[in-house]
Amino acid sequence: MAHDTARTPPPASAPPPLPPSAEIVVIGAGVIGAAIAFHLAEAGVRDVLVLERDTPASGSSGKPIGGVRAQFSDPLNIRLGQRSLRAWHDFAVRPGADVGLETVGYLFLLGRDEDAAAFREASAVQRELGVRSRVISPREAHELCPYIDPAAIVAAAWSPDDGYALPRAAVLGYLRAAQRLGATVRTRCTVTGIDTDGGTLQAVHTTAGTVRTRTVVCAAGAWSAAVGAMAGVPLPVTPLRRQIALTGPIVPHPPRIPFTLDFASTLYFHNDTADGLVLGLSDTRQEPGFGRDFSEEWLEPFREAAARCAPALAGLEPMSGWAGLYEMTPDRNALIGEAANVSRFLYATGFSGHGFLQAPAVGEIVRDLWLGREPFLDVGPLAATRFEGTASARPEAHII
Repeated sequence: MAHDTARTPPPASAPPPLPPSAEIVVIGAGVIGAAIAFHLAEAGVRDVLVLERDTPASGSSGKPIGGVRAQFSDPLNIRLGQRSLRAWHDFAVRPGADVGLETVGYLFLLGRDEDAAAFREASAVQRELGVRSRVISPREAHELCPYIDPAAIVAAAWSPDDGYALPRAAVLGYLRAAQRLGATVRTRCTVTGIDTDGGTLQAVHTTAGTVRTRTVVCAAGAWSAAVGAMAGVPLPVTPLRRQIALTGPIVPHPPRIPFTLDFASTLYFHNDTADGLVLGLSDTRQEPGFGRDFSEEWLEPFREAAARCAPALAGLEPMSGWAGLYEMTPDRNALIGEAANVSRFLYATGFSGHGFLQAPAVGEIVRDLWLGREPFLDVGPLAATRFEGTASARPEAHII
């Protein structure tokens, strides 16, 4: 009998072998690693190799919609957000991809006089740096977002230039552009060890082989502490599960609303791409860990908060949901810099929920740190060593 080749599946193609060496190895293909790879490749850096333990945007960057804003309390974060906002607006041209940017603004709901005073102070700093933010009345907030109960708040902070975009589209846009410029991306390739000799990097070991290199950039998100430990570089990053719910289509269709956040409870909601709403809350009962299963226990505090500030949302039932990992640092600010004890071990991690919105600016900064250029912003205060000895942390108040 003749062999039936039509029913025989083709053999699975093996992934290409790792290059024996690379000028720079970027660990992590989330939005931070992707932005760094693009900016390095665009600057003409040869042999940029991106290693990803899973698939691109499979970690913190995988959420359906990511907020972009410049409303922060720390001037460093304001400038990182502001610089990145300009890049998100220009993304279709450089690097060249549609990220679904929606400039609907950010609206922080403030239920206490002390919070309103703190946001007025922060808004003054933001305006000095060119951010068009201001504190508005409850009536004005209700006009922007009809879901909220104006009687439940004393004020709101509003910036019209903020909004949200699609993180996965951004990651793939950056990586494809980096590859067009000569970078290599290897997925399902877990880093298992990093060799150093006298404070100099020698090689990166992976499940697919070993790559010789003198430069490593750790952009491994929630897994960064383990990567840093391989090279003897302390990176105080803790994984913490965060969840969102998707309502699916709502009839009648929701109005176009800002990215709305209740500052006291951390409840937030905004439109999605399917004529529904995205609902979220940072559940204070969540314990650190790598679990990423979606569950619904956090909807109880969400509904309690919604009943107070946005009653129409309290009874909504989600059609689906998503769970991912925040990469938390002790002061809720990023770690950006170069290790003091290992030459050319750079890191950009620990963004504590605002990595997506800061990614374009961080890609520029890490590129400049490696090239020996002066970045547009001094990120010395964001060095991982700020938690050692007498160095000071930089608490950020506008964290959800």
